[in-house]
Amino acid sequence: MVAQRPPTGPQTMVSEPSARPDVLPTDRLQRNGMAAPALRSTLRRIDDVRNAGSVVELWATVVAVVWVAVWVDNPLMYVAAFVAMGPLYVRFAILMHEAAHKLLFTNKRVNDWVGTWLVAYPAFIPIGLYRRGHFAHHRAEFGPDDPDVAFYAGYPCDRATLRRRLVRDAVGISGWKNFAPILKAVRPRRSRRMALSILGVQAVLWAVSWAATGRWWIYPLLWWLPWMTQWRVLNRLRSIAEHGGLRADGDRRVTTHNVRQTWPARLWLVPYNTGWHLAHHVDMGVPWRNLPRFHAELVRAGYVTDGITYPNYRSLWRALASA
Repeated sequence: MVAQRPPTGPQTMVSEPSARPDVLPTDRLQRNGMAAPALRSTLRRIDDVRNAGSVVELWATVVAVVWVAVWVDNPLMYVAAFVAMGPLYVRFAILMHEAAHKLLFTNKRVNDWVGTWLVAYPAFIPIGLYRRGHFAHHRAEFGPDDPDVAFYAGYPCDRATLRRRLVRDAVGISGWKNFAPILKAVRPRRSRRMALSILGVQAVLWAVSWAATGRWWIYPLLWWLPWMTQWRVLNRLRSIAEHGGLRADGDRRVTTHNVRQTWPARLWLVPYNTGWHLAHHVDMGVPWRNLPRFHAELVRAGYVTDGITYPNYRSLWRALASA
């Protein structure tokens, strides 16, 4: 069942009040939706070993994609490798997001080192700046300090507008707007260290890929260019599916969409359980591995209903482009 939407007006993506019953607190959930203390301690448990395996697996997949493309050495295989890098960038972004929340490893120094040098900087992300802005986003979605509001405001829009935005992403215009500030950040003293660190990691990746493959263009083709183009498209589609067309409110069901998860979406767009985004906003201290369990608790309590749930991402994107 698709969430009910009035046909016009600035709140057209907000579900009807009847789809958001006042069911909290329960014996397992508090008034704000967070789990009761005994359950919360279980839901907030971080699995260090499996998370380390996820980081290693991600890098192993990157190496495998590049190795297969170079080994086959066929234009179609290079195209396939280019396409495969988009969902891999999504994975880097989500693991960086976990590290920004201090949820990747229980040891905070390990969390920050791995999250910075093995996840964020390879993906061109200044994690320190991201963390500060992202916590402001969680404090009040659509609030005056939310740094992401410009990205998902202005929905629903018409199809032509959404298509124009996605084309700008696909051809690298949005990518350059994100890449140029990293280059410019080298000059001011307060941002120089961060910018040089990101660019230094990229130089290492370029040198290693060149030495390993004997092809200087592997890095720009299969690393930098996917980030500039394909990743921007996927990032927009995921971000607007999280908050597009909603509004500020104390009820997280008014600020954050809920979408039924399918394996193609989890493979391509919302890996590492990030599709359970409403659960994440109800309690941002729950690690990604436990979000499905927490979501099930919200469903069981009647907090998450069919009336606020889109059956898939396509239906939500159609609604976002229905103005």
